[in-house]
Amino acid sequence: MELYLDSADIEEIEEAFRLGFLAGLTTTPTFMHRHGITDIDGTIMQLADMVSVLQIEALGETCDEIVNEANRLLNLGLDKEKTVFKIPISIEGVRACKMLKDKGIKVNIHLVYTLQQAYMAMAAGADYVTPLVGRLQDQGHDALQLIKQCVKAVDHFGYNTKIMFSSVRHPEHVRNAINLCVHTCTVPWKVMKQLTENTFTALGTQQFTEHTQLMTMRVKEIIREANPVVSPDDTVLDAIVQMTESGLGAVAVVDNGKVNGVFTDGDLRRQLEKEGKTILGKKMSEFTFKQPISVNGDALLYDAVEMFKKKQIDNIIVLEKDRLIGMIDVQDLIKMNLIA
Repeated sequence: MELYLDSADIEEIEEAFRLGFLAGLTTTPTFMHRHGITDIDGTIMQLADMVSVLQIEALGETCDEIVNEANRLLNLGLDKEKTVFKIPISIEGVRACKMLKDKGIKVNIHLVYTLQQAYMAMAAGADYVTPLVGRLQDQGHDALQLIKQCVKAVDHFGYNTKIMFSSVRHPEHVRNAINLCVHTCTVPWKVMKQLTENTFTALGTQQFTEHTQLMTMRVKEIIREANPVVSPDDTVLDAIVQMTESGLGAVAVVDNGKVNGVFTDGDLRRQLEKEGKTILGKKMSEFTFKQPISVNGDALLYDAVEMFKKKQIDNIIVLEKDRLIGMIDVQDLIKMNLIA
């Protein structure tokens, strides 16, 4: 099934065609009006340079007017092999279709709402016949049955016509088009971007990413730039300042390059409950610290995660050749979805 983009938005056209596999672009005067485009001819030439195949309107009340409009647009410099002229279904429209086809010009007969209309377009040699599914469903009609009948007619009678599924409103319409084995589907970018989305896919991708990080990333790759440190002579107030500035819930107490311990926000709360605000002037050297839990900066994230889970702690200091290079907080790993 050919996949077309249905748009007149230059930015989304550029973005969509970076996919590299779209068959072409369909656009309408309505789209251009909606985007405030006043230089129609200039925009058509710009679009023709951007896409592989451009399908544009050739409008007129009579056969001659339609043919003349198509010729006028070609004379602007459009490539006949890369341009398809869209003509609304009518007696004059199918006459114009036959005349253009006799000159080797490609035609899409659109605004098709019945099988009879589709048949007349096929008989006239239209390259594309385009029922507007969304609009037809808005009116309470069985648009999918019409698409099915059109595809069957092309296959049964051997017409050299492609049925284009148009007026796509949601991803389910694209699924309908695939199931009905339609030849071409033209889709708005907003809908096209949703075609690769699925909740289970997102969850699976997230799990793969998390597990890859665990087994490939090193601890030192995720430590923050801030490395909150106080000396034994610094006070609790100094430690609070360091924690606040770093955004971490702990500071390392370092004496002559050696880490004596870690003072945490939990320690602060406990000391405040015990002694009140007088502890703010208390020096770090007046506290007794347990041996700090550390991890080597070259260790895998997996090792750090297992350490957090096993020890049930909030902070681990990170060392490199026994030198303090930073600290990781359990919240850092929670944000990465590595710890629930």
